[in-house]
Amino acid sequence: MRMANLSGRLALIVDGRAVDVEEASDGAFAPDPQVVYDRWEEFRTWATTADLPAGTPFEARDLGSPAPAPRQTLAIGLNYGDHAAESGFAAPEGLPPVFTKFVTSISGPVTEVKLPANGHTDWEVELVAVIGRRAEGVSEADSWGHVAGLTVGQDISERVQQLAGPAPQFSLGKSFPGFAPIGPWLVTPDEFDDPDDLELRCAINGEEVQKGRTRDLIHSVPALIARLSAVLPLLPGDVIFTGTPAGVGLGRDPQRFLAPGDELVSAVQGIGELRQTFVA
Repeated sequence: MRMANLSGRLALIVDGRAVDVEEASDGAFAPDPQVVYDRWEEFRTWATTADLPAGTPFEARDLGSPAPAPRQTLAIGLNYGDHAAESGFAAPEGLPPVFTKFVTSISGPVTEVKLPANGHTDWEVELVAVIGRRAEGVSEADSWGHVAGLTVGQDISERVQQLAGPAPQFSLGKSFPGFAPIGPWLVTPDEFDDPDDLELRCAINGEEVQKGRTRDLIHSVPALIARLSAVLPLLPGDVIFTGTPAGVGLGRDPQRFLAPGDELVSAVQGIGELRQTFVA
């Protein structure tokens, strides 16, 4: 199943066309894409058994984040060994670094992003997991049962702000407007042959800068849910950015950062792609 946010309304994507959920369910489900996670199991049962009408064509630019207003966004650092190495750190053995991306940074899959003045703006393609059932003290073996689905995320990062001050400002440096594009839609785990082994890739102006596989995550999606839910409850609709593989601008020699006019394309196998254009 593929669930989307089309112009702020909850939709299902069927054969490349959009079905409006409120209309198709005769009002049984509200049009707000975020609130559906509180009824996720009921919604999924309806969506997979209902006699859905023919969908309508849509433009990718009209899609928003499939989780536009999560109560909690948890982002994971140093979760691929090659990225930890390029960042000058050892791979974390216990819980990896955790920060947030504030909700006003969240956007849809096709956007124009304003570059902060006097900054060094970097890219980090990531697999994003969205919680569909409250997870508190969940075992790793049971964790997939708490996942609504997977989507693509970009942890865009302004490195000057991130690393400024007596202590790093990870959350602020990663939360400028538009710095958390998510999409193009949410794909349920059953749609994948192996949801623990998906290819990620990222390109700038057609030049590939990142390529990896989620099987190389130090802490897999189930492991992250188990470790995080041991500390705090994960709520329906919460978002987890799971980490990025090597190839970011900060880790290059010489370092490289995004410039006005650059187009950043980020993709995850079996889901789709994000497309960001940067302006001064």
